[in-house]
Amino acid sequence: MAGVEISNLTRREAPRFAYSDIAKAVIPSWEISLVFVGPKQAQELNVQLRKKTYTPNILSYALGEKSGEIFICLHEAAKQAPLHNMNEREFILYLFIHGLLHLKGMAHGGTMEECERKLVAKFAERTSAHDTEDSDRNRHRHLPSKSGGSRGAC
Repeated sequence: MAGVEISNLTRREAPRFAYSDIAKAVIPSWEISLVFVGPKQAQELNVQLRKKTYTPNILSYALGEKSGEIFICLHEAAKQAPLHNMNEREFILYLFIHGLLHLKGMAHGGTMEECERKLVAKFAERTSAHDTEDSDRNRHRHLPSKSGGSRGAC
């Protein structure tokens, strides 16, 4: 079943969003693993996956045709949020959306930035600190067209 499976490997509390609803809007029918990590693990993953030595705020990569993994470093997100004129919660939402758009195949640039702005605005309004993932984890997902047509938002 499609959805978002969440793991938090840190001592920090991760914000609660309707992650499956967000993923469904961006990349319908994908199976996503969302893992919150600390700076040491984020840096180790960045070295292993990208041969980069800095500590990233997010890493995302496809595992298969309709499955992917997103790692968000909560420490880096908290540190970087003010630099993006966002609070920590909103910045983590932005990072999750950013990772989904990369899984969708988007590259950095104006189109991606516009899509991120629209999606953050849409889901920041619809979510609250009390939203939970459990209620939408196993909803049926519509399959994207084989021609690569509509694959969700933006």
